[in-house]
Amino acid sequence: MVSLLDKKKTAAQIVANARSEEKMSAYELIDGIFSEFMELHGDRLSDDDAAIVGGIAKFNDTPVTVIATNKGKSAEERLRTHFGCPEPSGYRKSLRLIKQAEKFGRPVITLVNTAGAYPGKSAEENGQGEAIARNLLEISSVKIPVISMIYGEGGSGGALALACGDRVWMFENSMYSVLSPEGFAAILWKDSSRADEAADVMQLTPEKLLEQHIIDGIVPESRSHKRVFKAVKKILQKELIDLEKLTSFELIEKRQQRFRQF
Repeated sequence: MVSLLDKKKTAAQIVANARSEEKMSAYELIDGIFSEFMELHGDRLSDDDAAIVGGIAKFNDTPVTVIATNKGKSAEERLRTHFGCPEPSGYRKSLRLIKQAEKFGRPVITLVNTAGAYPGKSAEENGQGEAIARNLLEISSVKIPVISMIYGEGGSGGALALACGDRVWMFENSMYSVLSPEGFAAILWKDSSRADEAADVMQLTPEKLLEQHIIDGIVPESRSHKRVFKAVKKILQKELIDLEKLTSFELIEKRQQRFRQF
């Protein structure tokens, strides 16, 4: 993957890079950015969804809660995580961890890479829509800083349920949209083969979304994972300092105003 600083890419190329198998995994990102990560499991209701990785970690010696979507690396893990598409138990687990973080005053960092919520029969039977809506409702009023980073795909409500933070950043090789380019093309033109054209029309790239003030910034990427980790750490440090200056009331008010404008 080539940095935006080196070469201007088309929307279709960014989509391909966002889906690339070269993308860092959730665990690689967590290990590279945070220390002393302790994973926590289960939604305390029905299951433990492998598509959501969450727990407590240290960031610059400060306790934080980290939640990430996990696509997996091996074929077995990808099947187990539905290729990074969470089920209701995954969203309920993430909300449980966010409410726990609020109780103990820990900031939350979410790392998002999902094509969307799992659309299978089991997910619908177990309340997929309600689980996503509950996340949106509850996260909108938690009294702690929430920073979201989309590092690959950011698809529909499945991504928004974890990307509704006070600050939203995107990796330069990532996408954020209401549905996939293939789905958009199939609906609009009845021809999914026009996905590349749809990607451009949808304005799903970080640059376009930054221009529209939907996101707050773009994380530069390179082949060096250490450089990416360093860039993310620098961004998180600044954002946490800024957000922690706000009172709980100001934090909630600004977060809700942010999303109401859309």
